[in-house]
Amino acid sequence: MLPRRRQARVGTPCAVSSVVRFPGVAIYLAEPRMGRSRRAFLTRLALSKGFCVLDAYSSEVTHVVMEQTSAEEAVRWQDSRPAPPPGCTRPALLDISWFTESMAAGQPVPVERRHCLQVAVPREVLPNPIWMPLYACQRPTPLTHHNTRLSEALEVLAEAAGFDGSEGRLLSFCRAASTLKALPCPVTALSQLQGLPHLGEHSCRVVQELLEHGVCEEVERVQRSERYQSMKLFTRIFGVGVRTADQWYREGLRTLDDVWTQVQRLTQQQKAGLQHYQDLSAPVQRPDAEALRQVVAEAVGRALPRATVTLAGGFRRGKLQGHDVDFLITHPEEGQEAGLLPRVMGYLEQQVRASCPPGWALLLPPGQRVTPAPPQGLVLYQQHQRRPSGDPVHQAPKGRSMDTFERSFCIFRLPRPPRATEEGTPSPHPSWKAVRVDLVVTPISQFPFALLGWTGSKHFERELRRFSRKERGLWLNSHGLFDPEQETFFQAAAEEDVFKHLGLAYLPPEQRNA
Repeated sequence: MLPRRRQARVGTPCAVSSVVRFPGVAIYLAEPRMGRSRRAFLTRLALSKGFCVLDAYSSEVTHVVMEQTSAEEAVRWQDSRPAPPPGCTRPALLDISWFTESMAAGQPVPVERRHCLQVAVPREVLPNPIWMPLYACQRPTPLTHHNTRLSEALEVLAEAAGFDGSEGRLLSFCRAASTLKALPCPVTALSQLQGLPHLGEHSCRVVQELLEHGVCEEVERVQRSERYQSMKLFTRIFGVGVRTADQWYREGLRTLDDVWTQVQRLTQQQKAGLQHYQDLSAPVQRPDAEALRQVVAEAVGRALPRATVTLAGGFRRGKLQGHDVDFLITHPEEGQEAGLLPRVMGYLEQQVRASCPPGWALLLPPGQRVTPAPPQGLVLYQQHQRRPSGDPVHQAPKGRSMDTFERSFCIFRLPRPPRATEEGTPSPHPSWKAVRVDLVVTPISQFPFALLGWTGSKHFERELRRFSRKERGLWLNSHGLFDPEQETFFQAAAEEDVFKHLGLAYLPPEQRNA
């Protein structure tokens, strides 16, 4: 059998770009249901990304792309075309979804069964209209969902709105993205979004562009903008928030080198974040989080027997990587946790001193609580935040989302395995890497609320507090659940009790990725 030729023959009408990146793929856009102007637009889009698009159907075509065409119609259309020469197979008949996904990826995506039109397989689509609860805390949201491309685009716009200080637009895009994450099937047509909560005109316009073209011009423009790139760069520095990043941008700073020129203005936390930026901006992998948990658990166990250490944050929700690692520390006897964190850090610092040259501590400013450790130590940086005087659990939370637990904001030095340096990525410290760690100490009576609050996701927690306030008239934060009318706090022995108090079905951590 002769091998099939994959490149256009000389003389074959072909709209070929100057550089064809994928010579094994030759696309033909079938026009009948597509329309001439739309076909021309899609052709230009494909050419700009290095695809070969043939103007005429021939034996050189490898992928026929159709829009709004049933499998039966596609087969009839192909049967009306000349049969391929001996030794050549018919091209794949594909729905427009394969084309848009390939454009978004910048390369041909593997052809899956859902893309094919040869066989009339019932498509899994959303019922129209579909009903969905208003609040993210009322619906399960898995870590892996069907509409990643759509939700990520909306999250870019949400992030940009946050950089601009537009809280309303940030929340609107976050809620729209959260709705898409919770859908049970892929969105293939805008009509499927009819009646869904939080999908306003702007979000629907973004979704429509992505469905039709594979890209959204507004999202692309935002990601290319100098302000977005600079703000994203600055806010990745440990200790730098949106307000500081905006101030730097307004002053003309654009790069990390620019920030280094202003190092005398930085806080100790920001200096540590800038010093270890390369490591801290790289994702922390789950094995790293587990290794850190063992280190912290050993220190906690020595400082206070029977105290427990719980991994929280995205890792508890099932994520395989994250930007930092959060640990909640408690003790089964109320009050025993008081003063625990300084003892834990003291134990770690003793271990550090044992491995460091004599006299290194003399280099530290006298009485300074923000402690940069020497290169040999485990703790590269720590900032201790004491619990304020008074008992916050007996003070009305007034809806505050911030907690007042005793905590330490740390940067740990985590040894790298012999081959842990990522391929092609130079590391400033081949034998170790810096990792952001938060240690939070909570009384056992508040632990279920703290665990719920520190597990996330951020949007899930925001929606849970909004639901509590608007639908139940209760104030929820990481310390407790408060009834302002009765002036009483609810008791909870586990997270399930908090959901029960609110009249919500319990969602396990892996379903809270809103």
